[in-house]
Amino acid sequence: MKKSIHPQNYRPVVFQDLNNNQTFLTKSTVETDATITLEGVEYPLVKIHISSSSHPFFTGQEKLVDIEGRVDKFNARLAASKNKQKSKKQIPQQKQEKEAPKTLADLSSKN
Repeated sequence: MKKSIHPQNYRPVVFQDLNNNQTFLTKSTVETDATITLEGVEYPLVKIHISSSSHPFFTGQEKLVDIEGRVDKFNARLAASKNKQKSKKQIPQQKQEKEAPKTLADLSSKN
């Protein structure tokens, strides 16, 4: 292993899941200003949106976790696309094709 490329400032840090307020105490080098008192000891606190305690893959629950509204945006685009396709089918096409002149006399009579 190369020397002096790995961080040396590992310390105990608490990670808190914002979905269910579960906390995990582990070693990390992450920098944070927030702190929490856990079992009478003050630790740096890192707040996370999702962890193994709240992720549907690990919990086995069918739960939609959508913080930024991505699913709602997708559903709105999908509905708009379907409405657009539906309206195209309902409007009859009113293109009238011009008949090409059959003879030279027909061409000269139109001008």
